[in-house]
Amino acid sequence: MPKVDLLDHVSSGNAFILAISMILFTAFLASRLTKKLRLPNVSGYILAGVLIGPQVLALIPRSTLGNLSIISDIALSFIAFDVGRYFRFGDLKKSGFGIVLLTFLESASAAILVSLAMFYIFHLSLDFSLLLGAIASATAPASTMMTIRQYRAKGRFVNTLIQVAAFDDAVCLLLFSMVIAFVNANDAGDGVHFAAIAKPIAYNLFALLIGVLAGFFLVLVITLKRSKDNRLILAVASIFAVCGLCGLLAVSPLLACMASGAIYVNFKSDTKLFSQVNKFSPPIMIIFFIVSGMNLDIFALVHIGGIGLAYFLIRILGKFFGAYLGARIARMEAKICRYLGFALIPQAGVAIGLAFMGRRALPTNQGELLLSIILASSVLYELIGPVSAKFAILRAAKLPSVADELPELSPEISHVKFEIEAKK
Repeated sequence: MPKVDLLDHVSSGNAFILAISMILFTAFLASRLTKKLRLPNVSGYILAGVLIGPQVLALIPRSTLGNLSIISDIALSFIAFDVGRYFRFGDLKKSGFGIVLLTFLESASAAILVSLAMFYIFHLSLDFSLLLGAIASATAPASTMMTIRQYRAKGRFVNTLIQVAAFDDAVCLLLFSMVIAFVNANDAGDGVHFAAIAKPIAYNLFALLIGVLAGFFLVLVITLKRSKDNRLILAVASIFAVCGLCGLLAVSPLLACMASGAIYVNFKSDTKLFSQVNKFSPPIMIIFFIVSGMNLDIFALVHIGGIGLAYFLIRILGKFFGAYLGARIARMEAKICRYLGFALIPQAGVAIGLAFMGRRALPTNQGELLLSIILASSVLYELIGPVSAKFAILRAAKLPSVADELPELSPEISHVKFEIEAKK
């Protein structure tokens, strides 16, 4: 029986609105199922996206799916702004060189192992191998952050994980910028020169400056006199502005929005704004994950075969090895050494965006192969990533106790918390 695109005969504007509604209702149903199965919600959102996407039920046509792509940049911007609050200068001084070393080793290990495997085992071109390796270094903070929020995990393990995931994408973006400059210079036939490398780095630095200025803007305009509504309006407007300006520069908004959040929290010492933004962003995040699932071409899994499987497994190996080695060298707790790698598996938004850029720099066949590998593996990573992150968090992070939960249940029984604590 042929699939029928339900929104094919609806005007584009109305089709977009109906698609958003359908996605959110589907997400709600998926969350009911994952709750019964005791799985992280992100996994359910990805599977729901695959189910309603063009490859299975085709409830949303490809034309409408293309219009939803902007959600990815917006979602990444909100994620990055929230991650920025963990870049307090005081905390970074305490973490110091250890976090930087750990992040570099886990990113570089994945990039090097993937590049070597593609070039020497599968005999693919150097350009393809380097690009795929650079993308392999990325870790998606979105699903990990949602898993942390779902279980309200805290402690040194969570702080280390968030800082590593944030620095990880900074390393990935800089690494990819250098690799794409090398590839473009090779294609031009004039070798690698300073201008080819400096241009993409300059764009990213300019985007970083935009984020810094946006952060100082929020510091100035968000005062105690502002109402909650106006605080939220200004914050969301600022995030959207940074996202849009980065789009004009054709760079990821990730670094800029992280810088914006970091500047605000360091110069304002206010975390309430981040809580407000987090209450506003769940629908955007849900749409992002479901659209990621809808983008998977399940028939491409047949074509990528052993190359895709190798990428999937070798990247995980690189992340585990690099995280363990980095944590050991930095003399971190045994739990961090043992379990951090489990929480660095997810890969989605940044990697998918870079894959689209990498496709344009490669010959058609290799470009399509690169994109298929990243899309297919990203969905698989997002399916197993939240589960592995949950495994790591339950064993290494600090979770709310029963006593911590009681005041939220009823103010009248809050005294029970103190009785429980006294009996410990």
